[in-house]
Amino acid sequence: MIFTIEKKLEGGLGRAGILKISRGVIHTPAFIPVATKASVKALTLEEVQSLGAEVVLANTYHLYLQPGDELVREAGGLHQFMNWPGPIITDSGGFQVFSLGAAYGKDVSKITKISDPSLLIPERFDDSDAPRLAKIGADGVSFKSHIDGSVHYITPEKSIQIQHNLGADIIFAFDECTSPSEDLRYQEEALERTHAWAKRSLEEHKKLNKENKVMLFGIVQGGREELLRKKSADFIKSLDFDGFGIGGSFTKEDMSSAVKWVNEILPEEKPRHLLGIGEPEDIFMGVENGVDLFDCVAPTRNARNGTLYTKEGKINIKNTEFREDFSPIEKNCGCYVCSPSPDTFAQSLGSSLRSATPLQKHAGSARYTRAYLCHLFRGREMLAATLASIHNLYFIVNLVKKIRQSILDDKFFDFKKEFLYTYFHLDGQEKIK
Repeated sequence: MIFTIEKKLEGGLGRAGILKISRGVIHTPAFIPVATKASVKALTLEEVQSLGAEVVLANTYHLYLQPGDELVREAGGLHQFMNWPGPIITDSGGFQVFSLGAAYGKDVSKITKISDPSLLIPERFDDSDAPRLAKIGADGVSFKSHIDGSVHYITPEKSIQIQHNLGADIIFAFDECTSPSEDLRYQEEALERTHAWAKRSLEEHKKLNKENKVMLFGIVQGGREELLRKKSADFIKSLDFDGFGIGGSFTKEDMSSAVKWVNEILPEEKPRHLLGIGEPEDIFMGVENGVDLFDCVAPTRNARNGTLYTKEGKINIKNTEFREDFSPIEKNCGCYVCSPSPDTFAQSLGSSLRSATPLQKHAGSARYTRAYLCHLFRGREMLAATLASIHNLYFIVNLVKKIRQSILDDKFFDFKKEFLYTYFHLDGQEKIK
């Protein structure tokens, strides 16, 4: 792996770089589509590649349970199995432990709102409070499969073995993700486990990585506590990792501070990945504070629910206002859905296009209009998820490419201000943090 920084951001920790590995090149900062079960939902991998993605991320926990990491290894690894020629990253499964354990049955996700600090009590996640599918011990995690209820035990060594069987190019150390709602005592205990597991993950990786083809990233944890985040960054950077992940469940208010604390400590010459974060405003924040890689299911999950990204904010394409809207999802968007077909319907109409019907007036302005997607979603057609996912992924992947170019052109802060003011419909009196 060779990571080269092309240009640094003046007035911030951000940088534009190039990450070269054996299977390809990743121009950073970069957004990584999530192929949870070796599939980006509703899309072929050829479609994902055509919209500009250079790398995808698959999920260790899900692939371990189904179809099984050994089967994937027998198939030739993930690249062969899922027909993806470029780099592949796998996570460690640590966030799924959090989802099945402390967060199971609760309104706690990657980004959590905390309105009253008095509610942050240790009893919040007692065993009696809600059923759990995962329990954490010093050596690893026992959990019940969400598929068939079978019991499994994952250790740091097991996580690394699974990821090597999957054949990813970049893998992550096994860690414990904690909720920002957990009390300080538990955050400290979890951090000690994560650090011990990081060392064990690294030792197992070195045993298996005889040909030196797989890169291992360590994960910084520490919740919303500045001292713990800095302690974790200091410890993880002392180990021989190829790069770093910034993990945990955040509050929106804390995330920027936590990322900055960590990246001010992590070595500049190695890549940094902010795990599970991918909304536009969070990407700008992460890039400014030194993040090189982002992954998130939000673009495709939002797409399947009918929420589409535009420069002027998100729209719900199922709304009545779009039933007779024959314009593209977004004007001047270069995605397959919004761009005109080379052989458009308008061209086939010829001189009849002069007629006054709305359909003919707008025919050819896009392959698929807002009205058509509105119809697909209201009719529960499968094509709806595909077209919406193409647009949303194109939007995010290429937004990050534009952010990268803005760093190279010394225009990052201007681009950030212009984009976010339009995206959130802010006026000149409101400030962008």
